[in-house]
Amino acid sequence: MAEQIISHADLNYIENSLNSLDQNIGHLTSQVDAVNMDLYEVHNNLNQLIQEFQDYVQRDLLGKNLQLAETRIVKVRQELESEFGHYGEVRRRVSGILQAVDVGLVKKEKIENSTEEHMLASPRYWLAPALIALAAWLNDNKELADKAMKEAMRRDNEKTALFFALVTRRGARYQASSQWVSHYFGLQNPEELEREIVIMIDGFTNGVFGPDARVKCAHQVEAWVSELAEKEGFVEEQNAQWEEALISKMQDLASDDYPYLQKYSSTWGQMSGSMQGAQLHRIIHDYFENIFNQEVKPSKTVAFAVDEMLDTLVTKFDEEELPLRKEERLLSLIIQQNGDEQQARHLFDNEKSLEERVSFTQLLTNFAMHPETSNASLATQKFSIAWSKDWIKNAHDDITAKVRSLVPMDITLQIEGWQGVTQDGGNETELVDSLSAHIEKRKNEHLSKIKFEKNHYIAMGLAAVLVYGGFNMPFLFLIALVCGGYIYMGYKGIQKKKEKIAEDFQAYFENCKGILRASLAEVADWRREYAAEDAHAPTVSELLDSINPEQYAFSSHDNGRAIIS
Repeated sequence: MAEQIISHADLNYIENSLNSLDQNIGHLTSQVDAVNMDLYEVHNNLNQLIQEFQDYVQRDLLGKNLQLAETRIVKVRQELESEFGHYGEVRRRVSGILQAVDVGLVKKEKIENSTEEHMLASPRYWLAPALIALAAWLNDNKELADKAMKEAMRRDNEKTALFFALVTRRGARYQASSQWVSHYFGLQNPEELEREIVIMIDGFTNGVFGPDARVKCAHQVEAWVSELAEKEGFVEEQNAQWEEALISKMQDLASDDYPYLQKYSSTWGQMSGSMQGAQLHRIIHDYFENIFNQEVKPSKTVAFAVDEMLDTLVTKFDEEELPLRKEERLLSLIIQQNGDEQQARHLFDNEKSLEERVSFTQLLTNFAMHPETSNASLATQKFSIAWSKDWIKNAHDDITAKVRSLVPMDITLQIEGWQGVTQDGGNETELVDSLSAHIEKRKNEHLSKIKFEKNHYIAMGLAAVLVYGGFNMPFLFLIALVCGGYIYMGYKGIQKKKEKIAEDFQAYFENCKGILRASLAEVADWRREYAAEDAHAPTVSELLDSINPEQYAFSSHDNGRAIIS
């Protein structure tokens, strides 16, 4: 009877101990899950911190570049003013004399006397003796005019020829103007044209010069093109030159375009490049169409047109100023690009409009694609595109072929370790099954790791020994029973872990499946958009085919001649 009471009490104690052990195991499992969640959150926070640090470094670099450019450009402009500021006075005096002669409000003697001091202040500047020659010419002082003119030509033959070509044309001295124009063109090398040719071609295309100059300019342009075309590798050089110019119009895709493909496709770099190339067809077509849809409005009077060219001649493109002008332009681009020096240098290199000497074909490219920096008028843009249309077509065809070769047939998707391939997003069922199999495999790998621990196996062995010994010493059955309870609680813990893993992987699969479906939808959208953009490719050739070079070389001349006559 006493043994039965003791046995009943011990069993209650064992039952309570097992319940306590079960609670402890459940608590421990919760703590392990909490630690896993904490580690996951720490990992995400660390990645976010790294990204924020990299963004901060980039913003700091751009800010310093921007600040340095803003400071430097002020110094460059101050240097331009201190080094070449007196050139500005000479330039203003030239324009002032021409305007004063028009209205007849200033005595010719006053004009002559006011020019000599500039000769002393500008010992190297070609415009100073040219100014004296102009004043002497207005006062019929042929001896002084010839002497000053020779000095101006000695300092800069080409600019002096261009200057007097414009001045004599402004004064309706057609014969003299034609001679100066002929002299000026005779000095040019089509492979290394001086900057001032910009003004002459702009005047030619706008019809500012008379019919004699028109014939001479047209023949000279044809001769230059023929001469350049005989050069070995000319066609390849033109294709490369225009290809670079056309690509400079390419625009980046919006950062929020195709967000899933950007994140989950290793093919995205190829896809974005080919999409940018396809969009370039429409951009180029619209750019050229906008130019040719605009009406050319020549200057209303000869004096106004020549004044504009004279102003351009005497205020820009002097050799001594070019290094500072180039630095000023680069700094302006850095400021414009908010401190992105690499992008600014890329734009600067593409322009090539501030080069000291350029080939005639490069000049046409600059006129057509960079009118704001090459100082080309609308008429000159049309003229340049019309004369270059075959080269533009070849370059565009090459770009089209390259872009189409970049279009990927297979688009690879990578989602959380899984990888699949699609062409148009139509194999959703196949890819979802593949993704499901991948995640099921990962789940099974995790489940296979959930098993009895070493202590449980020890408990099993100990229980077996205790049961065997219990036949001689019955109290050992009680200890064996405790071991059995410990093993049972371990089994229950394993089952709970497996159920939790199964639930987590199911949620994980649903999330990945949603990403996959969104990515496939974007693949289908990308294919449709690319096809629509690529369909614009033939429109560029059609537009260029409709352009007649002679129409834009001579019609504006006729209009200009009608205006200036």
